[in-house]
Amino acid sequence: MATSQITPSSAPTRSEAQAPAQLLRAIGGLSATAIVVGTIIGSGIFLVPHDVALQVGSISGVTLVWIAGGALALGGSLSLAELGAATPEAGGVYIYIRDAYGKLAAFLYGWAAVLVIETGSIATLAVAFSIYCSTFFPLTPIERKLVASALIALLTAVNIAGVRRASAVQVLFTVAKLAGVAIIVAMAFMARHLTPLAPPANYAPPHTTLSTFGVALIGVLWAYHGWHHLAYVAGEVKNPSKTLPRSFLLGALIVIAAYLCANCAYLRVLSLPVMAQDAYQRVAAKTMEILWGPQGAAFVSGLILCSIFGASNGCILGGARACFAMARDGVLFPAVGRIHARFHTPHIALLIQGIWSIVLAASGTYEQLYTYVIFTGWIFYALAVLSVIVMRRKRPDLPRPYRVLAYPVLPLAFAAAALMIILNSLYTQTMECGIGLAIVLAGIPVYFYWTRVRQTNP
Repeated sequence: MATSQITPSSAPTRSEAQAPAQLLRAIGGLSATAIVVGTIIGSGIFLVPHDVALQVGSISGVTLVWIAGGALALGGSLSLAELGAATPEAGGVYIYIRDAYGKLAAFLYGWAAVLVIETGSIATLAVAFSIYCSTFFPLTPIERKLVASALIALLTAVNIAGVRRASAVQVLFTVAKLAGVAIIVAMAFMARHLTPLAPPANYAPPHTTLSTFGVALIGVLWAYHGWHHLAYVAGEVKNPSKTLPRSFLLGALIVIAAYLCANCAYLRVLSLPVMAQDAYQRVAAKTMEILWGPQGAAFVSGLILCSIFGASNGCILGGARACFAMARDGVLFPAVGRIHARFHTPHIALLIQGIWSIVLAASGTYEQLYTYVIFTGWIFYALAVLSVIVMRRKRPDLPRPYRVLAYPVLPLAFAAAALMIILNSLYTQTMECGIGLAIVLAGIPVYFYWTRVRQTNP
């Protein structure tokens, strides 16, 4: 009689050794929340309050516009949480648009994301990082480009080395930036005998209208941008049916609270009329300069560097998953869909994203390209959020561990805000938006050509 042999647990079987590498579900609740918070908080909260003060003439109005922006970002996040919990795949917005509207619409989003939207965001953050580095170390223009490129290369390498390492970096820098904001708030409210700076004698507060409120809201929504990045890594989140909704909700609430507290700190020191002055455009730096002198301004510069570093890592972590999902769908070179055998990360997609981001950052043309296409990103974000409604009708039998609150009000409200951004962009930057649409629509012949090639050579 033959005797059975037990394979030691430390030694993989032959079939296991030959099995293709898979993405690991290694992102827990803390890391997922850090991705939401750390990717949203970049440099906006340190600069946008000045733009809001130019449009809104009362403290109550300022508070309302930041709450409204946070509510819309929360509505978008919770909508994606429903989609991600139901279809926890890597790719995020690309996957949701594909399932709701088909492969062509999804390809156009992926085309724009790979070409400019995500890579342009990474390049923008990297260049901003190099600019703020100049506060501490004077850099020539060439040295700034080298610093920006080095940042992208470093974080790309970290993300290739494993999602656990990338998540750890995200948690570390998210905690650091929240601690920095907390220090600003604490110093502003603990300062004794502090009177907000008086406005100039000729200051006339802006008359807040629905139109000016809308302009201010657009600026605030830029500060909340990045809320969708957790959806990209849904395929690597542990227990996604519970983790995604909780992390989207908790992350958005943390950001809203941080933004409101930061604005209260600025108003405690500067006053709303002073915040509207051009000389106080860098409101966080001016606030800390008054509270702590030159060291305070340097502290804010360091905080912004930390914030940009974390946001860059979040963008690199999430953005490559759209490229990866396109390859897995057969609408991009199959090699882009490969997973590293040791690190279990989409290393080819990350490399392509990193190289193109470096090209954009080094060329200096990314700013123009980003202006052309960024408004189209909001078209796709609106389509992704509206996918909640489409999929409930298209796939009513699909298991949904989480259902978005206040359905369909939240998805529709977000789509309305996105429409406002799109129309405002068309009105103020007609030519740029036209070029942006042309870049996106140029993906149509590429899609059909690629599809025909794949059918001819399966």
